[in-house]
Amino acid sequence: MVEIPYSIIEPKRERVPMLLSLPHCGTDFPDELVEEFVPLMIEAPDDTDWNLDILYDFATSLGVTIICPKYSRWVIDLNREPENRPLYDDGRIITALCPVTDFQGNSIYKDNRPSVPDPEIKRRTKRYFAPYHDRIDEELESLRSEFGFAVFWDGHSIRRHVPTIQPDPFPDFILGSNDRQSADNWVIESALRALGTGNYDISHNNPFKGGYLTRSKGDPANNIHALQLEMSKDLYMRAHETVYSKSKASPVKMHLENVFAALIRSMEEYEV
Repeated sequence: MVEIPYSIIEPKRERVPMLLSLPHCGTDFPDELVEEFVPLMIEAPDDTDWNLDILYDFATSLGVTIICPKYSRWVIDLNREPENRPLYDDGRIITALCPVTDFQGNSIYKDNRPSVPDPEIKRRTKRYFAPYHDRIDEELESLRSEFGFAVFWDGHSIRRHVPTIQPDPFPDFILGSNDRQSADNWVIESALRALGTGNYDISHNNPFKGGYLTRSKGDPANNIHALQLEMSKDLYMRAHETVYSKSKASPVKMHLENVFAALIRSMEEYEV
């Protein structure tokens, strides 16, 4: 029996036309690969979107379905182009589909390999990447069939300051809509209005406009709308952004819940 490399968390109430993806929450490493990585680095893989599954756990009570991967993005990055084309061309560091370094440029493999061989990338793509994307496609098509449209929300978090990406610290929240191509304006504006009701710094499409998931799933002409939300980890974590803080997370969690509730209300008013 083939292991499923992701988990689906079903809604606790009647579902709404929204799917939440948390593609960088995984922390496990497959048995056949674990010995290849630097042990100290994979004890707590630094580029993980730590504890977003806890921060977003309110979503199922609103009728939202959640999908989360089991394995770390260091095995394969579910938010990268399967052909390994870079998402940005502005000089920032962009880790590959199968990364060999972290965002700081440190090797994650014992042998300091410069790249993962193509046959191994293809194997991992088939084994770990494709099932996640296929299940998302199935869920979105199911929602669109039932409701006439679907909204895909891709949740991410990042350290407040990553100099290899940009010299300045990031804002609190960055909404990505692939330069308004991945969703209709009513979805984008509903999300921006709701995000703006809190005392947070909000940016739209800068410096992140959505990765491969947002760009590939968003198809507003066919009533599938995709958004990415990036947030700074210090909003909900302490100890140099490594430990989940319930007290810090509480207002952020409430704000995100209000954002989702507002977006769902907009969905209820929308006529296909």
